[in-house]
Amino acid sequence: MSFADVNGQHIFFEDSGGEGAPVIFSHGFLMDHEMFVPQVDALSDEFRCVTWDERGFGETRASAPFTYWDSADDALALLTHLAIDAAFFVGMSQGGFISLRAALRAPQRVLGLGLIDTQGGVEDAEARPLFEAMNTEWTTNGPSEALMDAVAATIMSPGYDYSPWTAKWGARPKEEGLLPFRTLMDRDDIWDRVPEITAPAIIFHGEEDVAITMDKAERLASLLSNCEELLEFLRRATRRTSVIQTR
Repeated sequence: MSFADVNGQHIFFEDSGGEGAPVIFSHGFLMDHEMFVPQVDALSDEFRCVTWDERGFGETRASAPFTYWDSADDALALLTHLAIDAAFFVGMSQGGFISLRAALRAPQRVLGLGLIDTQGGVEDAEARPLFEAMNTEWTTNGPSEALMDAVAATIMSPGYDYSPWTAKWGARPKEEGLLPFRTLMDRDDIWDRVPEITAPAIIFHGEEDVAITMDKAERLASLLSNCEELLEFLRRATRRTSVIQTR
C-alpha cells in the first residue's frame, strides 16, 4: 500500500504511473478510491491515473475537524509528492466540492475539471434535519442494515449492487464518520466564486439524483466560465445520454 505524508496527513493513494496526462480522481462521501476502479482500468493506458482516500474514508484517517479547502490542499500536496505539476481533476459529489476548491486555490495546477453529480452550494435546509438524524443514529448505535440501505439509495444509482460498500461501512468504527459528516454539512457556499474558475470543465449528472438535483448541475454549468457541456444521464429501459450544450 502507498501512503503520502503530506499537508499534515497520512494519505492513502494509488498511482497507475505512465507518461500520459495525469488525472486525480476524488471520490464521493462514504466512498473511497475504489469507486474509480472501472475508470482507471479504462483510462490508464492513456492517462496517469491517481486515486486517493480523502480524510475519514478508506485508509486515510481524520483526527481533527477539517474543511473541503483542507482536502483540496491534500490533493494538491499529493500531486506535489508525486512530482506532478498539474493534473485533470475528476470528482464525484464530495470529490467535486474538493476539485472546485482546488481550481480556486491553485488554478495553474488544474488542467481541466470532470465534475460528477456535484454543486457549489450547501445542503438544502429542508434536507438537513433528515441527514442530521441519520448521522446521529449511525454514530450512536451503528449503521443498521435499514439505515445503510437508505443511505445507499440516496447516493447510488437505482439497480446498482452496493453491498460491497455497505459491507465496508458496517465494518468501520461507527464514530469515524462524525468528522467527515460535519465537513459535509458545514461546508461553505462557493457559488459566488465559481465564475473565477477558468479551467475547461465538463459536467456529468444523473437526472434522478435526489441528493444533488439537476437544477444545481445546470447552475454550475452556467457559472463556470469555460464549461464545454453538461451531460445529463437518463435512466430508461435502454441507457441513453442527453447532451445539453452550455455555450
